[in-house]
Amino acid sequence: MSWTEAYQSKVVTPAEAVKAVKSGDRIFLTGNCSVPKTVLAALVDRAQELENVEINQALTIGSADYVSPEMEGHLRVNTMFISHNTRDAVHAGRADFTPVLLSEFPLLFKDKHLPVNVAFVHLSPPDEHGYCSFGVEVGLSKSPAESAEIIIAEVNDQMPRVLGDSFIHVSDIDYIVPVDYPLPELPMGEGKPSETVEKIAGYIADLIPDEATMQMGIGAVPDAVLKHLYDKKNLGIHTELFSDGVIDLVEAGVITNSKKTIHPGKIIAGFILGTKRLYEWVHNNPLIEFLRTEYVNDPFVISQNHRMVAINSAIEVDLTGQICADSIGTRLYSGVGGQLDFIYGSSRSNGGVPIIALPSKAKDFSRIVPTLKPGAGVVTTRNHIRYVVTEYGVAPLYGKTIRERAQALINISHPDFREDLTKQAKELNYI
Repeated sequence: MSWTEAYQSKVVTPAEAVKAVKSGDRIFLTGNCSVPKTVLAALVDRAQELENVEINQALTIGSADYVSPEMEGHLRVNTMFISHNTRDAVHAGRADFTPVLLSEFPLLFKDKHLPVNVAFVHLSPPDEHGYCSFGVEVGLSKSPAESAEIIIAEVNDQMPRVLGDSFIHVSDIDYIVPVDYPLPELPMGEGKPSETVEKIAGYIADLIPDEATMQMGIGAVPDAVLKHLYDKKNLGIHTELFSDGVIDLVEAGVITNSKKTIHPGKIIAGFILGTKRLYEWVHNNPLIEFLRTEYVNDPFVISQNHRMVAINSAIEVDLTGQICADSIGTRLYSGVGGQLDFIYGSSRSNGGVPIIALPSKAKDFSRIVPTLKPGAGVVTTRNHIRYVVTEYGVAPLYGKTIRERAQALINISHPDFREDLTKQAKELNYI
């Protein structure tokens, strides 16, 4: 049987595909901007026939009917990163959260800590050899999908064919659901950045040397930083994700990847979050290679990049340099993501620049605090921290005493809180 005949023999409707799911099964759900929405909707429609089906995922973009109260007892999400659409369900106890480094997320499934019965994936159309690309989300999906007993794939005419370790052959798919719909878009840093974000981005840009290899996290600050880099030379990209801002720097000749220590000449990533412009740009683009996240986010791989720059954010920072980025006190908010992978990896790089960036305040509260809130999670430890950046400057903390750290962080805190922070630092015998 040719691959085209095999493909046609596996074509089913979404409702037919999800009949493969049985009560008690564990499903792996491809996430980010690649959620297979027609198959997921069919599962929700069938949910009342099922009991205790667990859906494992990371961040997902789009609606989340599958975590609604009506799904209780039928479908239950176990997420390794709390996204906006699942946060209420986690807080209400209708969904679970499993903390894990992003570099180890695929290994939970690959190594059978969480054996997968059914994988829901979202693929590009097959090429002339019968290979489909995982498209905009490769890193977190390929290993878990390969570990599944059954693979259900939406094959979308609008999914880009992204290169790298990104392919699966039609013969390895059990059920194929052809679809044709636009991928969800997630623009980064829409509109003009705030004055605060612009100042932070400017300070970060000053820390980035020519010929650096960069990782950018999610949010307005990393996107704004890119706009400050047009005077740099021969930058490279090795990152868990990137967005539209990279395109302009490539076209301007700033990002060349020519001086990268590993994978020279290539942008290395696991997935993208962005707009249709980005999806069209990555399609069949030989500049870009998407690889598995257990490789891309491995700190010992990251550390091989010369002048590795990591840019990540925080919810709050205490005066000793502890970074909370996943919770507000005891209230779970997101997850560790790739922050510690890249902060540690870049700190081990020759000439590396690990950066935590955040506005100095949120509403009427300082985000530089004497001590973290009770129950707050430490994502990056005081032992890993190198640079903290706010709109008031840069605090270099590596090799600094607690006394020096506390003073440096007070100096970049919002002026409204400096007096009180100094008073509390003295009460704690930090200064």
